[in-house]
Amino acid sequence: MHPTTEPTVPHRKTVPSRASRFRKFWNNRTLLLMSLPAIVFFIVFAYLPMPGLYLAFIKYNYSDGIFRSPFVGFDNFRFLVMNGDLWRLTINTIAYNLAFIVLGNVLQILVAVLLNELRRKWFKKIAQTFMFLPHFISAVLIGLIAYNILNYEYGLLNGMLQAFGFEKMKTYSNPDIWPFIIVLTYLWQSTGYGSIVYFAAIMGLDNEIVEASEIDGANAFQRIRYIVLPWLKPTFIILLLFSLGGILKGNFGLFYNLVGANNTSLYATTDIIETYVFRSLMNNFNFSIGSAVSLYQSVFGFFVVITANWLVRRLSPENSLF
Repeated sequence: MHPTTEPTVPHRKTVPSRASRFRKFWNNRTLLLMSLPAIVFFIVFAYLPMPGLYLAFIKYNYSDGIFRSPFVGFDNFRFLVMNGDLWRLTINTIAYNLAFIVLGNVLQILVAVLLNELRRKWFKKIAQTFMFLPHFISAVLIGLIAYNILNYEYGLLNGMLQAFGFEKMKTYSNPDIWPFIIVLTYLWQSTGYGSIVYFAAIMGLDNEIVEASEIDGANAFQRIRYIVLPWLKPTFIILLLFSLGGILKGNFGLFYNLVGANNTSLYATTDIIETYVFRSLMNNFNFSIGSAVSLYQSVFGFFVVITANWLVRRLSPENSLF
């Protein structure tokens, strides 16, 4: 006789009970409370306004409201295309943001590493304070300072050039030099504050690893190259992916206060999507066109993040977002 075999019972996925789920939430209540402000922030400012995307597809008027205004489809998106400026604005915005992201992160890492190498705590605190101050200066004040330096008649730059026997420079009519001015101004304002994240990451480095490298004879440059920089790699990748999401969204406050919105001689190198939309809609508050442009920027940024994360997952899976 053949031995009898018991029928196999298909494996069923166990569903956690309500009590176990509540216990899991209760055990992690401290972490949940710490993350609650961020959760509320994104719900209020990111998810609840999402129905407003419908504005991009209607011809909005105040009397009918959002959902009663006439539907016009993609007519609002033709605002940029029909004027023939979409390519120039997109290239300018992406080029500036790439410069901000790449140069900004490199300088922030450099500043964080140099601060970590300082041995005198009092000097480190003073250096951090002076580097953080530009971040808290208003863009309006930065524009005023730049105007007093670059003004053709009474600017500090032209005063110094005249004192040394050189001709005055017409800065506000020379579009070629403004990319350097804008990038340098952004780096001056943001590098010190942006280095906080990298400096905090370095503080999480195990001191025993550093001490072991010193015992083995590693100098400061070798410690930075083989220990500190690899340690900062995940932080750099995460910040890079986050920054790429807004690669098509320009720093309107910086551009508007440095250059202005009506200086036609500088449009070729300083005009970005935000300044163009502001200038075009200044006398006609068309919320539908503004929403269409914002949606275009968000969708573009979404695909950039997805593509960049796919590349990171192929090269370094442990550092990808998802």
